[in-house]
Amino acid sequence: MTQTRLHFTTGREAANRIFAALETAFEEDGWPIAVIEVDEDRDIHEVSLYTDGDVDDIARRMAEVIAEAGQKGELGREVLPDVDWVAKSLEGLKPVQAGRFIVHGSHDREDVRPGQIAIEIEAGLAFGTGHHGTTAGCLEMIEKVMAEEKPANALDLGTGSAVLAIAVAKLAPIPVLATDIDPVATEVAAANVRLNGAADHVETATAEGFDDPIFAARGPFDLIVANILAQPLMLLAPEMAQHLAANGSLVLSGILDRQHDAVVEAYVAAGFRHVETFHREGWVTIHLKN
Repeated sequence: MTQTRLHFTTGREAANRIFAALETAFEEDGWPIAVIEVDEDRDIHEVSLYTDGDVDDIARRMAEVIAEAGQKGELGREVLPDVDWVAKSLEGLKPVQAGRFIVHGSHDREDVRPGQIAIEIEAGLAFGTGHHGTTAGCLEMIEKVMAEEKPANALDLGTGSAVLAIAVAKLAPIPVLATDIDPVATEVAAANVRLNGAADHVETATAEGFDDPIFAARGPFDLIVANILAQPLMLLAPEMAQHLAANGSLVLSGILDRQHDAVVEAYVAAGFRHVETFHREGWVTIHLKN
């Protein structure tokens, strides 16, 4: 699949403003966005967005964001070779520590130390490798909640790479249902579950919503974790209430700092109470109970 890099060069402060604005503008698209220092002495920084979508439309939207940030200049385009960029980028990533968990690739197995809970995630087409603040925050919150509450039945909704489902299964040998609306993500999740020796406890399934009969068959759940996006999480609040067991816990992420209050309000309106929030890298992970 051909991918295009759209890039814009400016100073450090402007580049950081544009990067933050692009993250918000393209939050639901999922395109990777990066900012790098080209020349420190001359204060040259470059903001890039990588996409395999409608390049003209995305370039137009990106240019609008740059203009709104008060910047002028030409938006560059670079057609990239057909390479698995996820795999290539993961080659250079270091293992990520989140509580007792360490999320790593196969090339970093030797970095796992005694007492750590290792989760090996290879490059794939799904999100959630552990290197993002939302996933790391979820791992820390899951460890805390499971130690305090010892749930007997869990759901990882919008599982992506299945890193959260695997984490639950490694903390306790309980049944975990891991679902995603994308069948490709479900395949990646299943492969990661097998890789981590969690197949006896984690079941993966493609399910587009709570109307799928698998939720009624496997629920209610003592613990539901969902690392998706703020807007769909808010819409799901009433259904979360229906599928969470009495005195159960929700761990929600994929939520920007500025979206925190709106998400909590939606869940309070659905009968939940806010317990705790973790802040990490501009994102939040929220613990709620019914």
